[in-house]
Amino acid sequence: MTTATPPGASFGSMPLAGHLAELRNRLLWSLLAIGIGAIVGYSFGDPIVAMLRAPIPADVPLVVTEIGAAFSIRLQIALVTGVILAMPVILWHVWRFIAPGLTRAERRSILPWIPLALVFFALGVGIAYVVLPFAATFLLGFLTSDIQPLLDIQKYFDFATGLFLMFGLLMEFPILLVGLSRVGIVTSERLRRSRRVVLLVIMIFAAIATPGPDLVSPIVLGTTLYVLFEGTVLFIRRTGR
Repeated sequence: MTTATPPGASFGSMPLAGHLAELRNRLLWSLLAIGIGAIVGYSFGDPIVAMLRAPIPADVPLVVTEIGAAFSIRLQIALVTGVILAMPVILWHVWRFIAPGLTRAERRSILPWIPLALVFFALGVGIAYVVLPFAATFLLGFLTSDIQPLLDIQKYFDFATGLFLMFGLLMEFPILLVGLSRVGIVTSERLRRSRRVVLLVIMIFAAIATPGPDLVSPIVLGTTLYVLFEGTVLFIRRTGR
């Protein structure tokens, strides 16, 4: 005869309420780290604005169309900078939250990839920094003598900051695949059989995820993700999975 599971039953060695409390605490610490990073980003707002403005030719004006747009942009830059600077703390708390649910062998195999996740995030931000001037040049290349540019500064900075954040987050794709392989959810053979589907998904996702209508950003992002996918499959196969 089986008995009903009482409220607050344990999942592993911790009750559900304990898991929720831990999740709340780790979210709060992550938000605190983002807040501290945002303060740093706000303090360095002027050089960051200048850096993001640099890909646009000096003779192309960026105009403010709303009274609060300039302040909104500073807050937006501060928040994105905060997320980037807080990524080590965020990744650490993600790891500390999921680690108790893994076996000792799984923890040993996944732990070395946590610092690499930070490296891949930084690599994605770096790629976005390289891509931004090419994307801006591509889009402005369609101007003619009859079309005079008057760019909305809010929309431009939405495009620029979104590019940085999206590239950084999507570069975690290989780390996710390796982690799933370590816990036995995916194998190199299964990934190889799904190559065509993965390529199609990457192309569609890159087109949707990258801000702006340019072709440079999705092509670079899609190509990078697919190269990383093939490299990850090769790595997983060499580890015998």
